[in-house]
This record gives sequence, structure tokens and C-alpha cells, in this order.
Amino acid sequence: MNKLVGWSLLLLFLMFPCIANAEKPADEGVKVAFERDGYLWTKIDGREQRITDKPSKYAYPPQWSHDGKLIAYLKEMVEPNAHSQDQYDIWVYNTETKKRDKIFSGGSNPKWSPTQNVLAFKSGGVLNVSDLNQFNNVALGVDDYNWFPDGKSFIASGAASLMPDGWTNPILYRITLPEDLKNIKSLTDNVKRLFVIPGEVAKGSVSVPAINASNFEFSTDGNWISFIVCPTASWSMDSNMICAISADGEQFEVIDEMIFEIGNPQWAPSKNLLAYIAGGGRIVMGFKNKDLKITEFPAFKSLTLTPPGFAEMGFTWIDDRSFIVSRVKETEWSNDPAQHPKKSLYYTSLDKMQKRLTDPPGFADDVDPEYIPSIKKVAWIRRTGGKTDLWRSEIDGRKAEIWIRNIGVYSFFPEKCGRD
Repeated sequence: MNKLVGWSLLLLFLMFPCIANAEKPADEGVKVAFERDGYLWTKIDGREQRITDKPSKYAYPPQWSHDGKLIAYLKEMVEPNAHSQDQYDIWVYNTETKKRDKIFSGGSNPKWSPTQNVLAFKSGGVLNVSDLNQFNNVALGVDDYNWFPDGKSFIASGAASLMPDGWTNPILYRITLPEDLKNIKSLTDNVKRLFVIPGEVAKGSVSVPAINASNFEFSTDGNWISFIVCPTASWSMDSNMICAISADGEQFEVIDEMIFEIGNPQWAPSKNLLAYIAGGGRIVMGFKNKDLKITEFPAFKSLTLTPPGFAEMGFTWIDDRSFIVSRVKETEWSNDPAQHPKKSLYYTSLDKMQKRLTDPPGFADDVDPEYIPSIKKVAWIRRTGGKTDLWRSEIDGRKAEIWIRNIGVYSFFPEKCGRD
């Protein structure tokens, strides 16, 4: 009898091998770091865990290291420092040891190396790098920056300055790191001027004075860098210019007009296609003139995907041909939130296929879509009054469900949308 049972089980195993394995958690392959009620949390393999022990203010999304083991985050200083331009401390949490370490007091804009556990950050205008044991100054007068894909250098900008005879020009630099950070002896010898941005940048009939350059992102092949040229702060609420430069600094292009309020340009997962929401004018001027566009590099041919009568409030690539967008019907502005158009998710593609995916109830809005390739699902925020929950679903909108309740700032690992 025992032999008969054994042979029966073996036969079942061979016929249906899936029953021998436990069902994979729906969260397997993705990690989430997020804020809730003044604390930082992680959700890994479906399990939520609080990782900070005291409530604080976390105004910026946490940053995952390249291997998904470390989380860098900005925590508001317990005691404000009148001598520091930045009122946040930089901390790092180790998901394996559960240990927290303060890396720097009075820092901003932390970014992990794409190849190793080295953290770059700013303190005022000083760019620094830390191996988590000590930090080194790298360059002075840095406005914004990002790592080159090889993790050996930075693209950085120096802002324009107001002089008695007018504004100077913003400048782009390449800043190279030595193999051993202790060998940084000079803060200028490792800096190479890459490009001087014109004092005014224009596309068609729209032009803005060039004061700052920020939000640097590399194309998948590393040959192009997109960034945003901004005018003065108040002007920037209404108009900025998406620009791009070749990684060697030889070719500069002005792509289109945009505002920061509805997200940043994003490169396609594996092609030199840059997607962005084009159009000037802050939202309080109306829910209009916000079109999803794609520009092909280096031909610089552009395609508009938003149908007439609609405006985009955010988007994410799914693959090299398709997107999910947060979309509204074009509407004039109203001071009554009840009169604002409902934000819903739509699927769209380069062949201009359009399909509505969500219809949030009541006065809820679906915003900030983000495709997560490791689980082949789309995540987004559903806002209902002052409440924000993270939702997820299949790409076609099926099986929509709440993923994380009552969420503040957050980030995923793997971090890059649309990239495996």
C-alpha cells in the first residue's frame, strides 16, 4: 500500500509540477520603501515593516541602492541649523542588518552610484560622495547632477548668476571620480566643461531665459542626456524647456516646453525615444495644453499621442511602444475642487490606440502611474480627499486592488520603470 501511495504521488508530481511549488507571492521581485504617518516603512515579499523608530518629516522619496540592500533617505533635522542651507540629515538603512546610520547632517539630493554602494549628495553647492564610512568633497558650485551610467563620473550643472551687466550662462560639466576616493586632491582638476547653455532657449514661438539646468536622465544606450532648462522660480511655474545633449557634449537640442507640476521626461526601456508631457501654463490656468509626446533620437522627429479634448497629468512607459497615462478631459480651472475633472488611467500606444483602464469612484483621482516590470503590473496612487492609497493592477486594468494603504512618498526597487 505504501509503495502504491508513493508511486501515485510521484505520478502527480510529474504530471502537475506546479503543485510541488508554493504559489509565488504577488509582491515577489519588487520592494517598496514608503512613508506612513511620519515613519518610514518597507514592503518586501508582501510583508510591511517599520524601519524608523521616531516620527519625523520625510519630504523626499527614499532611494534604493543599486543592489536593493540599502535605502538612503532624508530626515528633517531634530534641531534646525541656522548655518545650514539644507535642513535634512541623510540616513542609510540596511535591509539585511536592520541598522540605521546617519551619513551627513545638512544634506540634500542623495543619489546612489548605479554600480556600487557609494552615495553622492549635496550640501549647499558642494557635491560629495560617501562610501558610508566617510565622505569626500568632489566639486563646488553644483546646482544639480546625476551619475553617468558607468558610475565613474557625473553630469553636473552650474547655475547662471545675476551680475551687474545681466545673467551669466548656466554651464554643464563632467566630473570624474578617481578609483580611490581618498585620491581626490583638487576640486577643479577632475572637472571638465562640457557645454555652455545659451542665455535663452527657444522652441517655436516660446522662449525662456536659461538660469538652471536640472533633472538629468540618460538614454538606455548612454549616448544622450535629457534635462530641463528653467528660468527664474516664478516663471518656471509656467514654462520650462526640455533639452538634450549628446554625452560627449557635441550636440545640443531644445525639445519642447513643459511644466514641473506633471512629471519629468522619461526614456523608453530600450530605444532612444524620449517621452514627456508638453505644454506650458500652470494647472491653475486650466486642465489643458498638456499632451504626451515622443521624440526619436537622433532624428528629433516628434509624435503626439493625446487625443483632442484631453490633457495628461502623468505617464509611465510599459514597453518601447506603449504607455499608461493619468488623463482628464480638458476643462477650465475652478476654485471648487468638486468641479475639477476626474483623473483616470488610460492605456495608449504609438499607434494611438486608446483604452480607459480605471474609473475611480466619487471624487477620487488616479494619478502617478508607474509600471513595475518585475511583476508586470502597473501601480498608481488613488487620492480621495486627503487620503492616498497605492493601488496595482494588470496592465489592462484587471484585478485592481489596494497594495499599500495610507502612503506618503515612496519608491520601488528595481527603480527604473520599464527596465528589467
